[in-house]
Amino acid sequence: MPSNLRKSYLATSDIHTLPSHLPLGALGLLPVNAYLISARQPILVDTGLAIDRGNFENALWSLVDPRDLRWIVITHDDRDHCGNLKEVLMAAPNATIITNGLTVARLGEEWDVPAHRVRTVNPGRTVELGGRTVSFMRPPSYDSPATLAMYDHTGDALFAADSFGTVLPEMVENAGDADRSDYLEGMSTFTRANAPWTALADQVKWDSTLAEFSKLNPGSVLSSHAPTATSRAGELVETVRAVPAMDPWLPDEDLEVEAVLDRYEASHSDTEPQGAK
Repeated sequence: MPSNLRKSYLATSDIHTLPSHLPLGALGLLPVNAYLISARQPILVDTGLAIDRGNFENALWSLVDPRDLRWIVITHDDRDHCGNLKEVLMAAPNATIITNGLTVARLGEEWDVPAHRVRTVNPGRTVELGGRTVSFMRPPSYDSPATLAMYDHTGDALFAADSFGTVLPEMVENAGDADRSDYLEGMSTFTRANAPWTALADQVKWDSTLAEFSKLNPGSVLSSHAPTATSRAGELVETVRAVPAMDPWLPDEDLEVEAVLDRYEASHSDTEPQGAK
């Protein structure tokens, strides 16, 4: 099976990125990241794409012994975030999943998640994971009602799930290595495409939500769909603040609906019984 997984790298001094990507045609490449926090009790955030199966596990276990992995945070149930969850859970006997209850229910459409290996949390919860303090919150934009972002107080890093994601012409490890215009315009495009409801968002409420993240001002923003953003949280907030005022984004179509209807009507008029009304 082909794999888009690339070599892991350090996003911060103790947070590894396991990067992959999805090609989106003319739009460019969508980064797809999972993260490993190398703590006293290691924490994995998301489990990558199913297309990377085998390669993802090999990359992960090169960074941590399966028996040492203690926590698997799943930001939400989309396949690009939990594509290898079952395999990782089977290989890591001491690991416990932390996620929202909706995610567990939705994962149950595909496989029976072992209840004794899951702890559910909601936005607003702060917990200690082996001496590491983390807080869960709902990120500004999302495409699943189950979505959780996680702020790591120790590392001053925000795992933002789909928020602040972008599409790029080529993959880079740090946002500073991308063309600034490509990076920020790609973020506006991805936010509108991934969360089309933002076109209906009340600007005052949207600004209020973003103000919470401005106040947090994390040193590192680690989106599931973007390179590492260091010391630029304010710029990211300002970029997505403009989204509700933008036109909704839709992909190109390759089906000309009007032409199809015309051909349909023409073909049926030729066979319509004479005198029919």
